[in-house]
Amino acid sequence: MNPAAAPRASLGTTGRAETPMAFVQAIVAAYAQRGLDPLPALSAAQIATNLLDQPDARITALQMEWLSASAMRELDDEALGWFSRRLPWGSYGMLVRASLTSPTLGVALARWCRHHGLLTDDIQLQVSQSQGVASLQLTEQRELGVLQEFAVVSVLRNALGVACWLTDSRIPLLQTTLRFAPPPHAASYRVLFDGPTQFNAPEHSLQFDAGYLSLPVRRDEAALQRMLQRALLLTVRPYRRDRLLVEKVRQTLAEHPEHSRNADDLAAWLNLSARTLHRQLKEEGASLQQLKDAVRRDMATDLLLRTQRPIKQIAAEVGFQNEKSFMRAFKGWTEQTPEEFRLARLP
Repeated sequence: MNPAAAPRASLGTTGRAETPMAFVQAIVAAYAQRGLDPLPALSAAQIATNLLDQPDARITALQMEWLSASAMRELDDEALGWFSRRLPWGSYGMLVRASLTSPTLGVALARWCRHHGLLTDDIQLQVSQSQGVASLQLTEQRELGVLQEFAVVSVLRNALGVACWLTDSRIPLLQTTLRFAPPPHAASYRVLFDGPTQFNAPEHSLQFDAGYLSLPVRRDEAALQRMLQRALLLTVRPYRRDRLLVEKVRQTLAEHPEHSRNADDLAAWLNLSARTLHRQLKEEGASLQQLKDAVRRDMATDLLLRTQRPIKQIAAEVGFQNEKSFMRAFKGWTEQTPEEFRLARLP
C-alpha cells in the first residue's frame, strides 16, 4: 500500500494525508454508540463521507486533530468511546497537571500512569526499565473490541507526546510492540511511531533509551495553559530537539576526558558521526565548545572550592595545556581570577 497514492479528503487541507481511515471510522462508531450524528464533525474537518467506505483513504494530521477535537467535545469523552465510562473534557489535561511538579521524566510518567488508572480501570499503564531500555507498557484489563487499535495507538501516542512535551525533547523509539495482528494499513505505522513496530507481540509497549527518564521536567503551569489550547498537537507534532544528547555529551566530557579531545573522538564514543553530533547539538541550541566550557568551568569551580590544590594542577585536571590559558578562560567565565574566586568564598 502506498500512502502517498491514497485519496486525500480535501484539496483545502495542508500536509500529507497519512492518517488511516480506520481511525476516522472508529470515531464515527463512537458517535453511533451515543446515538449522535457525526456528519457536522466530519464536515468541519473537511472529510468527505464517501471516504469512509474506502479503506485505503487517508486524511492529514490536521484533519485528525480537527475531527478529534470536535468529537471529544460533542461526546464529552476524551477517550472517544474506548472505555466503559467516559473521560470528560479536560481529563488528560488533569493528568499532565498532576505530573508537572515531578523532578524527572521517570517520576512524571509514573504519576501519569498511576493517575490514568484513577480515570479508568479498563487499561493499566506502567513504566519499567531494564538494561538501559525503558518500556511504557499498556495492559488491557478488559476486551476493547473493535476500538482496540484506535484506543491503544491513541493512548501510547498521547503518553509519548506528553513525555516529549514535559522534557522539551524528542524521544526516539527503539521499538513499538502491539498485541494485535498487522492491520490492512500497517504501512502507516512508520508515521505513527518511529523505529520498528512489532505486531502479534506479547504486550503493547513503547521502548526507548532509559536515559530519558532522568531528564528534568522543563514545563510549568504557564506552559501548560498554552499547551492545553491545542493539546492534540502532542500526538501530532514530532519533536526535533533531543535533550538526552546534551546530557550525554556533558557526562562524557566530565567523566571521560580522554574521549573529548576533539569532535571525532567524542562522536565515536557516542556512536555518532562528528557531522551528526554537531548538527544535533545545533538543533538543541548548543555547541560542543559551549558544553566543553561549561563542564570545565563546573569542574574548576568545584576543585577550587573543595580542595587546596595549586592553580597549575587544577588547570591540568580540567584540560588546559597551561596555567595562563586556564586563568584567562576562568576570568572570562566568572570575571575573577581563580585565586580571587577561591578567596572570596573562604569562610
